Amino acid sequence: MANKITRHIPNSITCCNLISGCIATITAIYGDLWLALLFIIVGAVFDFFDGMSARLLHVSSPIGKELDSLADVITFGLAPSAMLFHQLSVLDYPFGSVYRWQITGYIPFVAFLMTAFSALRLAKFNLDERQTTSFIGLPTPANAMFWGSLLLGLDSQMQAVNWAPFALIALMLLSCWLLVSELPMFALKFKHWGWKGNEVKYIFVLSCIPLLVIFKVLAFAIIIAWYVVLSAYVNATKKR
Repeated sequence: MANKITRHIPNSITCCNLISGCIATITAIYGDLWLALLFIIVGAVFDFFDGMSARLLHVSSPIGKELDSLADVITFGLAPSAMLFHQLSVLDYPFGSVYRWQITGYIPFVAFLMTAFSALRLAKFNLDERQTTSFIGLPTPANAMFWGSLLLGLDSQMQAVNWAPFALIALMLLSCWLLVSELPMFALKFKHWGWKGNEVKYIFVLSCIPLLVIFKVLAFAIIIAWYVVLSAYVNATKKR
């Protein structure tokens, strides 16, 4: 009886991740970006514990892996896209009133391109055996946190300039490329706690502390950008 219950625990946690992503998506479309980001974070917590519980209970299964990816598409793909969709819908555009709806009425839907690339990223991750100790391409949770933090942290600044929508779209295209790129990115997995071999990880973690104190909600976007830059630097150094 106990085994029948425990084997469903990881998948139940994964479903909580999926439900969190659904709530984040709906709240984002209705314009409550704070609540949307909160449920993305809640989903990320569930995403962390579903894999951990599967390993601790020794109940890993193929269906669990597939369910995890499906949940991640919603929480870390569709939800941040919905946040961007809302933001692109309310920002001002540098067009005359005659052409405003004809042009701006369709632009926000470009945001869902990020959902498609998030799905591609997750499909690649499931098949790529190289990503056991590190990542290749930007992980979807990191991308979701970046967008949630950016849209909330710079909301007032974006409202003040009419070219902001195009800057957001250009940044979204960059993040889409990063999701499926071949850029190696380090993972915060420690085989030991010594400094040697963990220099990059310790530098990254320690540098995050002042960023969180100074920039608050925007700090998450800055931290993810710093993570990408640091990963690119480490990769370039290894090649040399």
